[in-house]
Amino acid sequence: MGRTARRTYELQDVNIVPSRRTRSSKEVSTAWQLDAYRFDTPILSHPTDAIGSPEFAIELGKLGGLGVLNAEGLFSRHRDAEAQLEQVVELAASDITGIAAIRRLQELHAAPLDPELLAAAVGRVRDAGVTVAVRVSPQRARELTPVLVKAGIDLLVIHGTIISAEHVSNEDSAGEPLNLKTFIGDLDIPVVAGGVSDHRTALHLMRTGAAGVIVGYGSAEGATTTREVLGIGVPMATAIADAAAARRDYLDETGGRYVHVIADGDIYSAGDVARAIACGADATMLGAPLANAAEAPGKGWYWPSVAAHPSMPRGAVAPAQLGGLDAGEGVAAPSLATILTGPSTEPNGQLNLVGGLRRSMAKAGYSELKEFQKVGLNVAY
Repeated sequence: MGRTARRTYELQDVNIVPSRRTRSSKEVSTAWQLDAYRFDTPILSHPTDAIGSPEFAIELGKLGGLGVLNAEGLFSRHRDAEAQLEQVVELAASDITGIAAIRRLQELHAAPLDPELLAAAVGRVRDAGVTVAVRVSPQRARELTPVLVKAGIDLLVIHGTIISAEHVSNEDSAGEPLNLKTFIGDLDIPVVAGGVSDHRTALHLMRTGAAGVIVGYGSAEGATTTREVLGIGVPMATAIADAAAARRDYLDETGGRYVHVIADGDIYSAGDVARAIACGADATMLGAPLANAAEAPGKGWYWPSVAAHPSMPRGAVAPAQLGGLDAGEGVAAPSLATILTGPSTEPNGQLNLVGGLRRSMAKAGYSELKEFQKVGLNVAY
């Protein structure tokens, strides 16, 4: 009495309903375009050190996705970031509590950011000929964006656990709030912002001029602990659908400006990718599924970017899982290409993610991602 709560749904609660017709998967396109940049697959990487090396971003870009570097990660703080990550993985493997690995991440992230290292990382990706996307936090966006623009980035991602249209912080380098509408309006490159989890905040972010809005907190079972630490969380199916509704409202409000919705969290399989698109997402930001790749600097371990927060970490260093077996149990790590496009040898949809999405679209009779957003859904209890 006195309080009401809304019923909400996880992606795993939702099923896709096939239509009266099917089509060949060869006739299906999974292409996605954000501003002037076109991608063969609707997949971005979550900006965490576990999958955030320049080399990983290059490989993902060559395979048709978008790798997102973390401007505030270890590759911008340490020249030997790969060696430092090996220490984190060794600590995680030897300490069942995970405390030692988190403490080491906090120590490593306490090192100052090196603009030269940051520019060099951006340069390596740019020189490879793939689209360059880099994440900054709202707190340091004003400070780091000029460095990134000068280094030649194509897309800026302003990303935090929870973000609003106006970030108020006395710690900001300019000593005044970061107004995203003004900030984005002064840039000549497209900006993606998030995360959000509700209709109102998504609509406010769209009104700032962002080209895309990230929905979700990058949650991953066993790794992300935002709900445990802050008590905050909205199941992804509901969050995506609400943001898609905000996109529709903004489209009507502006007379046709389309803002992309990018789902970030609780996506582990090809079926989850398909469900996220079906709920209204234009693309998905993946973390744990990509951490299984042999090219991932985390060597089969995953943690979200907020795991290294200096006073309130909201993530654990957890083993990425493939086919129900943890990394390090004699399972050979698949290549990133196998994870994205197969072929698959496991039955749980964790390999050949794009192939699974393509077949789901074909079985439901849709040939384009935007069309697939109209597919029928049901809720399983």
